[in-house]
Amino acid sequence: MADVLSVGVNLEAFAQAISAIQALRSSVSRVFDCLKDGMRNKETLEGREKAFIAHFQDNLHSVNRDLNELERLSNLVGKPSENHPLHNSGLLSLDPVQDKTPLYSQLLQAYKWSNKLQYHAGLASGLLNQQSLKRSANQMGVSAKRRPKAQPTTLVLPPQYVDDVISRIDRMFPEMTIHLSRPNGTSAMLLLDIWSKSNYQVFQKVTDHATTALLHYQLPQMPDVVVRSFMTWLRSYIKLFQAPCQRCGKFLQDGLPPTWRDFRTLEAFHDTCRQW
Repeated sequence: MADVLSVGVNLEAFAQAISAIQALRSSVSRVFDCLKDGMRNKETLEGREKAFIAHFQDNLHSVNRDLNELERLSNLVGKPSENHPLHNSGLLSLDPVQDKTPLYSQLLQAYKWSNKLQYHAGLASGLLNQQSLKRSANQMGVSAKRRPKAQPTTLVLPPQYVDDVISRIDRMFPEMTIHLSRPNGTSAMLLLDIWSKSNYQVFQKVTDHATTALLHYQLPQMPDVVVRSFMTWLRSYIKLFQAPCQRCGKFLQDGLPPTWRDFRTLEAFHDTCRQW
């Protein structure tokens, strides 16, 4: 990721922010330790209550102080900018199995190579235009016409075909809600609520995996196969809390069920187990 991030990050503030996070975690742990220990070491009930409240308030003040310090440092850190506009493909860099599937690093190399090729092609075009390679009027009588530029091709499907495909997919997955919308005329948009951030870590991981799956299932000439394959993969999460990991055989690891689904076999794996 060092190639991608610009130097616009305040490294000193970043290091201080890491220390502030550690301090915040420690102060939060002290709050829970205080609640766990309860009222101790006082003879009277009133004395125990006062000591507990005073200790608890001190710990809460520490949490508030550390949180304010972290917010102050986060504003100083700055936000790194992307040098390569690769959009959602940047999520491939989150894949921990870089030694087996170095897709993101290869994608960056291809992007750099494409940029260099475009730059040198522009230089060559300028030089060729200066040399005026048109045939002489004495030989041809008229200048040769330039060949027309090839027009970019796009895949345009009739609305009825799109409606039929989505209708068939909707019947294949009755337990999933699919809504087709056309906000700008004939262009269709398939609504799947996989972008809203969940409050639970297990569903956050499922969202990350679903975003990676969107990048995996790509077949421009057969869009119906792409949608059907992705929906089949997404449907495999119907047994998110019932399917054990195919590697370790356990249902929970670090408090989480197997959140990864293999793109080909749809088997369930924990994040760490799928790296083996």
